[in-house]
Amino acid sequence: MATHIIHFTGPINSSTCGNLIGTCTKALQQGATQLQLNIVTMGGDCAYGFSLYNYLLSLPVRVDTHNLGTVESMGNIMFLAGERRTACPLSKFLFHPFHWTLHGSVDHARMTEYAMSLEHDLRLYAEIVGQRTADAAAHLDIPACLTGQARIIDPDQALACGLIHAISPLTIPESACQWSVHA
Repeated sequence: MATHIIHFTGPINSSTCGNLIGTCTKALQQGATQLQLNIVTMGGDCAYGFSLYNYLLSLPVRVDTHNLGTVESMGNIMFLAGERRTACPLSKFLFHPFHWTLHGSVDHARMTEYAMSLEHDLRLYAEIVGQRTADAAAHLDIPACLTGQARIIDPDQALACGLIHAISPLTIPESACQWSVHA
């Protein structure tokens, strides 16, 4: 089995989304039969986070994800695309309310559009987390995290609520083919 390791360290935006898609494509062209995606991210844009989730699920090889230290916000959605999900013993996950930065003036129609989009993203986020953690012993109240109080989840809690399958330090075989995607 040819496992390729991809280290994703940066925000989720147009640039890193394109770079990760390109890197996965190159790894597959070089014979990867499995991808290990090691993630460090403070999150980013909803559109690119949901797109990366769908893209990673569409790949013709197994994709596993690993939290190298912190996976936050939309990073949780990208992380949940992993078939087997692990986290370093000294890592965290952060769920917090969505926020947007608006530039300039906004009319009523545009504000209504933003509100509808924000509500849709919240439902989609909660649906993905619910699907990927459905069999867990503990339940994450994602709507509460996304509309109220932020929540930091340590590896033990992540294991209980199904975000991860195991707590594991990162090990990289000497002969591993490694790639890097960063801002």
